[in-house]
Amino acid sequence: MKWVKRIAIGLVVGFALFYTITRPEDAANAVQGAFAAVWGAIEAVGTFFTSLAS
Repeated sequence: MKWVKRIAIGLVVGFALFYTITRPEDAANAVQGAFAAVWGAIEAVGTFFTSLAS
């Protein structure tokens, strides 16, 4: 079962490298979108705890 995980990770990394090389602007936009989503989630959790403490 470890070899399946290793192959899956290799395919994901290979696809990410291919996407980055062939479409760098789209890859940058995807990374920015991911960071924006994570930041939005962090802000939402912070707002929740701030409201909870009030």
